[in-house]
Amino acid sequence: MSIAPDEGAVRQRVTLRSAVMLLPVVAVAALVSSRWGVIGSSAGRLGEADTGWLAVACLAAFMTWVCSATAQQGAVVETLPPGVLLATQFAASAANHVLPAGVGGNAVNLRFLMRRGMTPTRALAALAVRACAAVAGRVTLLLTALLLFPDALQLHRVTGGGPRMPDHPLVLGCAAVAVVAGGVLLTRCARRLRDRLREVLGSVLHDVRVLHRNRARVTALWGGSLAFPAMHAVVVVAVVRAVHAPVPVSGAVVAYLFASTAAGWLPTPAGLGSLDAALALALVTAGASGVTATSAVLGYRLVTTWLPLVPGVLVLAVLVRRGEL
Repeated sequence: MSIAPDEGAVRQRVTLRSAVMLLPVVAVAALVSSRWGVIGSSAGRLGEADTGWLAVACLAAFMTWVCSATAQQGAVVETLPPGVLLATQFAASAANHVLPAGVGGNAVNLRFLMRRGMTPTRALAALAVRACAAVAGRVTLLLTALLLFPDALQLHRVTGGGPRMPDHPLVLGCAAVAVVAGGVLLTRCARRLRDRLREVLGSVLHDVRVLHRNRARVTALWGGSLAFPAMHAVVVVAVVRAVHAPVPVSGAVVAYLFASTAAGWLPTPAGLGSLDAALALALVTAGASGVTATSAVLGYRLVTTWLPLVPGVLVLAVLVRRGEL
């Protein structure tokens, strides 16, 4: 008598899992089709690029996932399976290109940690620890680079005759309304989430104390958090060299760190649009022309976003099918 309900439940779970596997594929297909012009333009502009430097950029892009996996391992006490952890970071990067503000990547990592037996609160705490370390690492690298190379960016190259901040009363009014609405929404959300945040913060503080008694975990957390943006900066340097842009290494590094830090405040998928504009502007201040800066940004996107996108979503589907996520 109980066989039919069990079979129905199994069939329902299989159908739900299949739907979960198809959703990222559909989202990626829509994203690729909407950006097909950008992909074609990237390939055209990079047709004359130095293939050796592009290979260096691809290697550095791969190392970003290794750094991400290292930082994630450093954020938890438990030992995570290294192969599945690396595959999860690769899949999370693909999910991160679909949803804004890192929601996709965090959701994949949250599911991965919960599959390893962690409670939702501890998994969220691990993600919070890693996020705080990532922000601290990026800001530390940016401040260090600015101290070492204070003249890497020359703002006068874009201020003269460049775009000004809009000062129309309607624009300023809309901005003021947005700020007020955001404050009201934040106040209401804070009232509802106060107890939940207190629980998560308590778990974060506990995990931080435990982690910092383990030298290997501390090294993995902070080493991965510092190496992740550094590897992205290496990608930018390699692409700048590949397209023969007249930008020194110091200028390319500071340009990426400055642009990525600024773009982190805008909730777009993987910084698409916000990081592109900020990086192109920063490269112009570092000495590139508008054409070469645009070409370098397109090359950066090609290496870090478009080429790994389809393989990443396939890895995501395999991980879901195997029950790892």
